[in-house]
Amino acid sequence: MAFPDWPLSNGSLNPDGWLSDLAMFAEHSHRLSAGLMSAITITLAAWLWRSEKRRWLRWLAIAAVALVFVQAVVGGLRVLLENHQIAMIGTSVGRLFAMLHACLAQIFVCTLAAIAAACSRSWIESNPPAESEQAKQHRQVGRLCCALLLAQLAIAAVMRHSFAGLAIPSFPLSTPEGDWLPKFWDFRVAIHFAHRLVALAITVAVSWFVLTLLRDRRVSRPLQTAAAGLIGLLSLQICLGASVVWSGRNPEVTTAHVIVGATTLALTFLLTWVLHRDAIEARSAPVTTNTSRQSVPQTSAFSRA
Repeated sequence: MAFPDWPLSNGSLNPDGWLSDLAMFAEHSHRLSAGLMSAITITLAAWLWRSEKRRWLRWLAIAAVALVFVQAVVGGLRVLLENHQIAMIGTSVGRLFAMLHACLAQIFVCTLAAIAAACSRSWIESNPPAESEQAKQHRQVGRLCCALLLAQLAIAAVMRHSFAGLAIPSFPLSTPEGDWLPKFWDFRVAIHFAHRLVALAITVAVSWFVLTLLRDRRVSRPLQTAAAGLIGLLSLQICLGASVVWSGRNPEVTTAHVIVGATTLALTFLLTWVLHRDAIEARSAPVTTNTSRQSVPQTSAFSRA
């Protein structure tokens, strides 16, 4: 909110003083990077639409373009509607769009990760083993982890824009006196406490996900290495979350907490996406013709099983 207008900044593409004022620099560079990402995403979609044979991947790239444009509009509405207050919930329309803006950003990152993985040599040349019950379990747990992480990032966005980061000023207990539950409840305390409860659920689910991947000898070494890295990210995120409270919401620590949270979602989604690779390619496999001119569907791990 360093600038009250959008898409221009103080009515200009190059506002005076933005390089010397930290708040103006943060906001204007955010807008410039958004424009750059829009251009990159459009270029990527055009390139894939022209050269990629897989129809689902071409449409996924178009979805990325749609997401980046929706994200830009939502970001603009966050600025333009900041002064429209909603007395019933004690916030502004602009802040509601800010919460949506934060959530869309995570989905956009996951979409780019999906495109990057599908374009990789390992994805294209992969020859996965036959389907098994354990593989199905990996995918189910992965989807659960992604859902929990998305929910947590949405809760975090609401908490951040509701100024509830220190609604519970102690950690891990909820009061300085050592109570597990807060003594007084309101919306800010409730959303903060929900953030902690979902964090606990994520810790259990992600640990289970990683453990099952590490114990399955059929899972490739790169995936197991990524899974081990996911535990490292989760541990770092927990430490940062505690430090946010202990430091009185230090901005550097809080920013690191947001970044690591987004990275944790991206890596969890990427693992889950790769585990679904055979199913994705099988459902979109083109029909080929053999020498007898009979249509034969492309085989996959599911059909081989």
